[in-house]
Amino acid sequence: MLWSSQEFKFIEMDDAYSTGSSIMPQKKNPDAAELIRGKIGRVYSSLLSLLTTLKGLPLTYNKDMQEDKEQFFDALDTVMDCLEIMSKMIDTLHVNEENMKAAIKAGFLNATEVADYLVSKGTAFRDAHEIVGKIIIYCEQKKKAIEDLTIEEIAKFSDSITDDIYEYIDYENILNKGNKKLIKQITK
Repeated sequence: MLWSSQEFKFIEMDDAYSTGSSIMPQKKNPDAAELIRGKIGRVYSSLLSLLTTLKGLPLTYNKDMQEDKEQFFDALDTVMDCLEIMSKMIDTLHVNEENMKAAIKAGFLNATEVADYLVSKGTAFRDAHEIVGKIIIYCEQKKKAIEDLTIEEIAKFSDSITDDIYEYIDYENILNKGNKKLIKQITK
């Protein structure tokens, strides 16, 4: 829901799963996602009801287990319906990759990679942390992203920085490393 908002515009939902706003004609409300989020309360309620029934079992005849079926099947039907709608909604979802890439660049999300790079070159992490902090302040003052700094600009923060840093902090390369690679594969 947040990703489809005007502030992010990371995704666009198909009209079949969203509606226009009554007061803002430019807005698309992610109705299906909001309704599914609302169903969580119903499913939790069924769970709580079932748990309350189960709590007394060690002490009695267990005839009260007749009451588990209604809650269980209601929760099951609700979850299955939600999964069906969510699956269809996701199938028609459009991902705005350019907006996502722009958001990544705006957040200095490769700053940790700079620290890792410095550590791999023998810099103590506490020193690398301080260096990256100074780089971020410099970038904010110059209104630049880390990867947009020239080698002369970035190298003045540490003698360990050479032009191989650009390969290290490239967002595509970052996404193809370690756990991030696994996440990228799962989301495809």
